[in-house]
Amino acid sequence: MPRFLYIARDKAGKRITGYEEVASADELTGRLQSRELVVVNIVTESSAIPGLKEKTSPVGRRVQLRRYRVTHEDLVLFCRQLATLLGAGVTILKSLDIISKQVSSQKFHNAIEEVEKGMQGGLSLHEAMSKHPKIFTELWVNLVESGEASGNLAVVLDRLASSLERDAVFRSKIISALIYPAILMFAGMGALLFLTLKIIPTFAELFKGFKVQLPLLTRILIEVSSVIRHGIIFIIMGIFAGIFIFRRYIATSDGRRRYERFKIGLPVFGDFFRALVVERFSSAMATLIESGVPLLYSLEITEHSVGNAIMADIVHQIKEDVRQGKPLNYTLEKSAFFEPLVVQMVAIGEEIGELPQMFKRINTFYQEQVETFLTRFTSMFEPMILLFMGLVIGMMVIGMFLPIFQLSSISGGG
Repeated sequence: MPRFLYIARDKAGKRITGYEEVASADELTGRLQSRELVVVNIVTESSAIPGLKEKTSPVGRRVQLRRYRVTHEDLVLFCRQLATLLGAGVTILKSLDIISKQVSSQKFHNAIEEVEKGMQGGLSLHEAMSKHPKIFTELWVNLVESGEASGNLAVVLDRLASSLERDAVFRSKIISALIYPAILMFAGMGALLFLTLKIIPTFAELFKGFKVQLPLLTRILIEVSSVIRHGIIFIIMGIFAGIFIFRRYIATSDGRRRYERFKIGLPVFGDFFRALVVERFSSAMATLIESGVPLLYSLEITEHSVGNAIMADIVHQIKEDVRQGKPLNYTLEKSAFFEPLVVQMVAIGEEIGELPQMFKRINTFYQEQVETFLTRFTSMFEPMILLFMGLVIGMMVIGMFLPIFQLSSISGGG
């Protein structure tokens, strides 16, 4: 019977190694999992090398790496594949080796390989992931740590994958809803630039031969066209400089808070931005609490991963109130940021012991609210932009043809 060397971790994250004689690696995996251990790696004694590192053999051909950046879809696929492989009893190192050969991002491939090396060097999975904060966020790292501590890493990753997939679908709906208005806007701006830079100068040259006083509207249009044509370089430079200064400003703590407060305070659109913030907060809280992360720790993780400075400040205060023993629903109501619906649902969730499910329902509610707003906005934006473009282009056409009508009336009168 072959003898296998195994590497595993207990609920406290302690690294455990040993040898066992079993019929197969799958049987040993089952034994270790029944002892509530997270299996990191299993190799035959003959293939073991100093340092307990495994010489993994290639599994299939690695796909050609086509790009550098890591997309949200890459993370979703990685999390789902890792959850599936671990659930099927494959060791963590073997799972990472298999997945690394299938990713289509060079940066992500390198990160996964470094996570493998880190685990071979004695780090736990969450410790190895924490070395790459731009790819694996604090939410990822803490959920993985929770899964390793509880011995349910595959289950936790499965929940995280489901959450990421819901977020991906939600993002795609938002992007799809905004594509058409963006196309209309760019098409309209293109038409205006064409008229301003090509058509109006042509008419201006024609009008130079007219011995009549041009109408005020025509003179204004010609002057505006001249300013834009001769100063277009400076206009473009000014736009880019403005964008650069604005981005630098909102990168500061004070600037970011002012900008986010401005967005939330906007008429009509303020409720939309507020809903987006609450949607992200409820999504993170649902995933964390459902994965067994304590409430206080969940709030702390959400504070750093919610992606909104104002909400981060609110969550920080909520965390401090909960630390003092106050109910979560009371602290939410005290913040004056959340709607009564959220406060009541959280209160019910605390009372019946189903807080994760309530946060999921809150998340679904706000996703639907955002989608409804975008649908209505798109349906209203189309006629509004068409009407605006029609008025502007009509005004330009009238301004260009007024001198011709004026000349015709003078000639007819003569």
